Amino acid sequence: MDHDGRHRGKKIRVAIVGVGNCASSLVQGVEFYRAAAEDGVVPGLMNVNLGGYPIHAIEFSAAFDVVEGKVGLDLAEAIFAPPNNTIKFADVPNLKV
Repeated sequence: MDHDGRHRGKKIRVAIVGVGNCASSLVQGVEFYRAAAEDGVVPGLMNVNLGGYPIHAIEFSAAFDVVEGKVGLDLAEAIFAPPNNTIKFADVPNLKV
């Protein structure tokens, strides 16, 4: 941790078990807010920085689901696969997960 309380360059690795609607909202939200300024107020977020970690420090490292139509897909595709029905509000690039 730096003298200003920030974890520069460190990542928060997140694994998802069950790639359902909540996971879809989480993944899209991280992508949507990824470029948020750390020193500003961002509508929709309580904190842009949490414990010294900015939003862009979140990295999805694994995802698991049992729905046949999601197995084998990249997380960026699986979050939109049926039976999920979360509204798409962010373009999520291929995450290699």
